Amino acid sequence: MKAGKIPESAAYCGMVLLLIAANILALLLINPMQNAGLFAFEDPDSVGNVIFFLFLMLVFTAILLLLIRKKARFVISAIIALSLAAVIYYVAFALLYPLIPEIAAHLLAAALGLGGILLLKFYPEWFVIDAVGLITAAGSAAIFGISLSPLPVILLLILLIVYDYISVHKTKHMLTLADGVMQQNMPIMFLVPKKLHYSFRRSGLSIQSRKEERSAYMLGLGDVIFPGVLIVSAQVYAGGFAVLGIALPALGALLGAVLGMVLLALPMRSGKPQPGLPLINGCATLGFIICCVVAGSWDWLAVGFW
Repeated sequence: MKAGKIPESAAYCGMVLLLIAANILALLLINPMQNAGLFAFEDPDSVGNVIFFLFLMLVFTAILLLLIRKKARFVISAIIALSLAAVIYYVAFALLYPLIPEIAAHLLAAALGLGGILLLKFYPEWFVIDAVGLITAAGSAAIFGISLSPLPVILLLILLIVYDYISVHKTKHMLTLADGVMQQNMPIMFLVPKKLHYSFRRSGLSIQSRKEERSAYMLGLGDVIFPGVLIVSAQVYAGGFAVLGIALPALGALLGAVLGMVLLALPMRSGKPQPGLPLINGCATLGFIICCVVAGSWDWLAVGFW
């Protein structure tokens, strides 16, 4: 091993631990989010929510790609900053809501959201990026997980598997999007260094660079958020007996996501960017279904479609 270099297996374990930590935090946020009334949709059983979500995601992606092509860096940074700040605000508000007056909770949560984004903008080291990413991933998974029952979530995960594969291997627009976003010091991903003294501020990182040029592993927030939505949804809606406070179907989804993350290490050895959702979403869904069989939890299937 070269001096100053972290073993790749250890660095990759860091990514797995981030996935676990984000989803454990998402589970802990369930009650605060529910008590604060932070639901994304009124009807958690409606598959129409999935169509609406995908439509918004595609529109958001198209706008960012257009702005990247036009080199509208300030606008890109502003859009991403507002999105991240909003999630930090929601997480902070949910935690503060039962402790202090509501108006004070709103103001302090807004200040924390703004502070997080300013720190990310002016001191974008990998550990700051990961801290903001952890809050954002956990908060997003919690909000959408309590707002969608498992059946619509599974449909969403399947559609995202197809989308992720096409956007990385076929159209490659996801690589363009990720690179363009990282240049704004507003990366929407986790970074795990492969070198002891790695600094994102000094070195930066490119998604499309060769393997030997990269000094850190990269994991998109979506690769953590979307399986997390199923984990939270399973905890809220699937029921079944619990292990260490986690409903068995939710635990199955979490273990499945971890397995998918471990298996993802194999194609990543090529050094080329890989879509994470096919393996992570697929294994999370499989783990969820297996544990539903064990627990006899099938009430979530009795839902409406619209």
